[in-house]
Amino acid sequence: MTVASDLLSRLQGRSLVVVGDLMLDHFVVGGVDRISPEAPVPVVRFDHDSFRLGGAANVAHNAAALGARVHLVGIIGNDDAGEMIRSELAKLGIDSSGIVSDGGRRTTRKLRIVTSRNQQVARIDYEDDREVDGDVEATIVSRIEQLSTAADAILISDYLKGAVSRGVAAGAIKAARGRRIPLLVDPKVPHIDYYAGATVITPNHAEAEVAAHMRVRSEDEAGTAARIFRDRTRCESVLMTRGDQGVWLLDHDVEGHLPAAAREVADVTGAGDTVIATLALALAAGGTLAEAARLANEAAGIVVAKFGPATLGVTELLAAITSAAAAASAAGAALRP
Repeated sequence: MTVASDLLSRLQGRSLVVVGDLMLDHFVVGGVDRISPEAPVPVVRFDHDSFRLGGAANVAHNAAALGARVHLVGIIGNDDAGEMIRSELAKLGIDSSGIVSDGGRRTTRKLRIVTSRNQQVARIDYEDDREVDGDVEATIVSRIEQLSTAADAILISDYLKGAVSRGVAAGAIKAARGRRIPLLVDPKVPHIDYYAGATVITPNHAEAEVAAHMRVRSEDEAGTAARIFRDRTRCESVLMTRGDQGVWLLDHDVEGHLPAAAREVADVTGAGDTVIATLALALAAGGTLAEAARLANEAAGIVVAKFGPATLGVTELLAAITSAAAAASAAGAALRP
């Protein structure tokens, strides 16, 4: 059995606490065959609606699809979108007891108008992105503490929609330290000072550039940006996602580039959710960061070939890893001690 397949066999049943911004992705799908006479815009002839979990809820869905026991902590409004999120989580067996309902705000919903060929025409965001505070913040921190008592890892999915305040981030990091388990963050640059003490942070290429105040066009520059990012955030390790350029991993004892594993790109929506969910679960299962990064990179290559926020299972991931093993060996993935 290979290292990757052995690690995959240990994912089942690991417990994750996912903290962050919950969203509902709403797709209005239709055909386009003419331009409006009223304005130079396409007329979309409605065919059907589609709803998917987004943000931290998509992270939780990805982890559950890989066999994790997931406890989700976040905030929703007392509205139809919030109820749809709770209902879908229940169908997937994801624990929603950590979700706080706040009648003073609306649930984040992203409505995308797309054609039958999956081309996006427009997007409308329904949201209230005020940071939680007061009793709501205290309740979220309390639920993190309660749900993390048996967790194997804690994950923060920050989309700047209000659920991740300084106090919430500090509460999650404190809980992870108390349990001596990994704390991972999918970050946003305005909150960069919130994440000190995290085990791994996973900025995308653009976020790393902004945080490091530099352009990243080469592997050397990626390495420099990752080190600056680590210093600024005061985290232990960095996994920078670089789209079709793959990922750059910076750890204490390993650093380097892993090429993108995508076969065909249909939609990159939610790919970062898949990366951090796979990474967290692999670390929770006892994998090294380098081993976890390879699984996460491969998982991202699978989901970007699917439309919208997507998931994958262990069998699908194992098949992809097995078929890609020879190609990866020939390419010589450049992680170096």
